[in-house]
Amino acid sequence: MSTASVLKALFSSQTRVKLLSTFLLHPEEEYFIRELTRLLSEQINSIRRELENLRRVGLVKARHKNRKKYYRVDTEFVLYNDLRSLFSKAVQGESPFVASLRTLPNVKLLLLAGSFSGTESKVDLLLVGDVKKEVIEALLAQDPSLKYVKYSIFTEADFLYRLSLKDRFVLEILNDPRHLIISNTLQKQIEEATAK
Repeated sequence: MSTASVLKALFSSQTRVKLLSTFLLHPEEEYFIRELTRLLSEQINSIRRELENLRRVGLVKARHKNRKKYYRVDTEFVLYNDLRSLFSKAVQGESPFVASLRTLPNVKLLLLAGSFSGTESKVDLLLVGDVKKEVIEALLAQDPSLKYVKYSIFTEADFLYRLSLKDRFVLEILNDPRHLIISNTLQKQIEEATAK
């Protein structure tokens, strides 16, 4: 059974799974009902019902602004970190976006962080290799839930140079064990650069 189908079975409602995914993987965002119906391609009544369920258990907070009701995840919720981790694992394992990234030629390092791994990180995606920004933008544009993904692309030379300088940005991302390395042909060079 795939992780996504386990989540659907655990959480019983497809709409709820989509809402949880949206809120947990984008904790800094807030959404109003009509925006969620468009984003998730779900009926307004099922969105309204599931939002109320999530609000009742305390995972989602609501506030009124400009005559609209906005919802966002409550990061103080007792199971917030566990749920965020669970959903980010499901996303990274099943995502067509990640599958597309795996097929890109000339990628030396592909690392998922931030919203993909349930961590606080300056970026969600780190790519090293001969990768065009336009290709990544086009892949991200195919999935509305990836609208806020932050990424960094380095050439191999630039990445290794930054490593040799013990660049804090690069080291923080590489050294967080919760970040998921999807592919890495630079392991030897990384070990050598960080051992110096």
